Amino acid sequence: MHAMQYEITLPADYDMGIIRERVATRGHLLDAFPGLGLKAYLIREREDGSPVNQYAPFYLWATPEGMNSFLWGPGFQGIVNDFGRPVVQHWTGVSYEEGPSAASAPRTATRRRTPLGEGVPPGEAVADAMTRHAREARRDGVVASALAVDPRHWELLAFTLWADIDGVGAEAPADEGERFRVLHLSAPGRDGLGAGRRRW
Repeated sequence: MHAMQYEITLPADYDMGIIRERVATRGHLLDAFPGLGLKAYLIREREDGSPVNQYAPFYLWATPEGMNSFLWGPGFQGIVNDFGRPVVQHWTGVSYEEGPSAASAPRTATRRRTPLGEGVPPGEAVADAMTRHAREARRDGVVASALAVDPRHWELLAFTLWADIDGVGAEAPADEGERFRVLHLSAPGRDGLGAGRRRW
């Protein structure tokens, strides 16, 4: 499993309705994309308290071939044509868990980055993080959650999709890191993402 995300930061006065329309008309195109575990079409908006307006899709790839096919194909070229070529961040996936609200459509997502300390053996740090991740994924409102690591910057990434917890538009917990709105979820290979505990 590979995690991937690019962030397109937009002007403060940008009409985010353009992004919503883009996702509404094009989001379904990846609903059956080979090698894709899931893609969450994410936005952040200044009017919701974000420091920026941003379109920031997040991917979990079940196969590297799927990721490569997307990056070198017309899907990503459409992003390049419309917004310029963004930096593509990627992480090695180490854990994926379905949560208690797995059957619900996600409403929000959170992204939490945690540096790995200099004095901690990487293997121990990742193993401890996987144990915490399995526990945290059982919290109310979790649809699904992934844990990944960036060995270039020695950083852990926890990405979680959250359902509408109380039926009146509840947000993801405030202490879970950066928050995003989910406009659409393409998940053709989601069932295979949690097949077995990740090894390194």
